[in-house]
Amino acid sequence: MTQTLTRRQAFEARQRRRATTLAVGSTVAVLVALVVLIPLAPGWEAVKRSFFNAEVFAKTFPGLLNAFVLDVAIFAWCAPLIALLGLAVALMRDIRNPALYPLRLLAILYTDVFRGLPVILVIYLIGFGIPGLGLPRPWNSPYIWGSLALILVYAAYVAEVIRSGIESVHQSQRSAALSLGLSPSDAMRFVVLPQAIRRVVPANMNLFIALQKDVALLSFIGPVEIFRQAGVYKSLMANFTPYVGAAIIFLCLTIPATRYADYLMNRQRKARS
Repeated sequence: MTQTLTRRQAFEARQRRRATTLAVGSTVAVLVALVVLIPLAPGWEAVKRSFFNAEVFAKTFPGLLNAFVLDVAIFAWCAPLIALLGLAVALMRDIRNPALYPLRLLAILYTDVFRGLPVILVIYLIGFGIPGLGLPRPWNSPYIWGSLALILVYAAYVAEVIRSGIESVHQSQRSAALSLGLSPSDAMRFVVLPQAIRRVVPANMNLFIALQKDVALLSFIGPVEIFRQAGVYKSLMANFTPYVGAAIIFLCLTIPATRYADYLMNRQRKARS
């Protein structure tokens, strides 16, 4: 049996169809304009040869994919360490025992310093500074110290996101847990933290997407990952197409991850409304 729409529902359906039609039409118009106008630019042929050379792309793309494995590996061992360190710093920021205030002060100092420094500057300071101490192998490896730089910077951001999640849990829930006989640590562990972590998953997803991209910055201190490999190909072939290939590989990973983060945020927003 078909359901009859109310006048308001019918009006809202027409508005949605109209908005969708306008969005599709404007998007198609912009794309057509780009496709038609860009090739008319005076330097288009030179740009096409330098950045969109199909022959160079076919030769270099497999090597870029192999180099990207290193990016994924660095991300894979950095991500869990960032999560653990970020959680520890966030819990230190939430310490309320006056005797443990030095730990809270240390956490505040840590987040202020590493959120205030550019990622590339931290990579340079740690990646060149610590091996300069003359450490024996493998402790002078740029992979170790470059990864440490990423961990220190991103853990500071993750800690602040988790702390915001902890503070979003109403104080009454902590008080209720304490009134039931839970210790402050158990109240945090079983009542506050599970809710806080669930609330900040989308925000932390965005940080980890950014981390995957910033792994490429380690190329400045030595590791031959995808960005450096693209630079090698560019020098060998005097062509910028390998950089376009590297960009495509990154987008194939980050766009689905971004859409998933948006999905989580929309689902969370709908659950609250």
